[in-house]
Amino acid sequence: MIYYYLSGIILIPGLLLSMYATVKVNSTFSRYARAFAKSGMTAAQVAMSMMVRAGLSDVHIVKAKGHLTDHYDPRSRTLALSESVYNSSSVSAIGVAAHEVGHAIQHEQGYLPLKIRSALVPVVNISNRLLWPILMIGIVFSFLVQSNTTFGNIFLIAGLIIFGASALFSLVTLPVETNASKRALQILNSDGYLTADETAAAKKVLSAAALTYVTALLVSFLNLLRFLIIFSRFRRD
Repeated sequence: MIYYYLSGIILIPGLLLSMYATVKVNSTFSRYARAFAKSGMTAAQVAMSMMVRAGLSDVHIVKAKGHLTDHYDPRSRTLALSESVYNSSSVSAIGVAAHEVGHAIQHEQGYLPLKIRSALVPVVNISNRLLWPILMIGIVFSFLVQSNTTFGNIFLIAGLIIFGASALFSLVTLPVETNASKRALQILNSDGYLTADETAAAKKVLSAAALTYVTALLVSFLNLLRFLIIFSRFRRD
């Protein structure tokens, strides 16, 4: 039990980076939320215009509750913009909305990493629900985890599936998100939704957001490494 808690030290770099990423996203978004686009268009208007030009007539824009809860749902073909984004004409809001349109375009064009991520969603959801029960059982009965026990093998397989699925999901998510931002910035600049300076500002917002996905990838791999270290220790004991 003590070893389990001590092994948590390995997660400290990921947790520190996660805190920094959260502060960075919020501060960068807030900074450019006070910079309004010269076009005067709201984020929802920009998103709708971008999708019309891309031929995405079957994607619906809705307002989502909360702050920075923006997302694109490929199952319902819905682009949800948060309350702080939907009606705002700030550079931050337009950048975020355009990023979500980038996901809609990825879906329309059959972008492979997006397909892989979508296929992993059910697996990750189930794994997350099983995570804590599996870990608690593993800790309580850790003395049974030896190389010649059935329980040890079950615990190993379950842990590898849970943490491995999370790590793979984070790994696939990173190119999906960076590609969506790249598409968004290119359209915003080339189609005149934002000026060059405004596009540069929007890039800072999306780059800050990308750091959260880098952090998620690091934390997921550290969790997987921690599990393997703990299990290896239990087997030796």
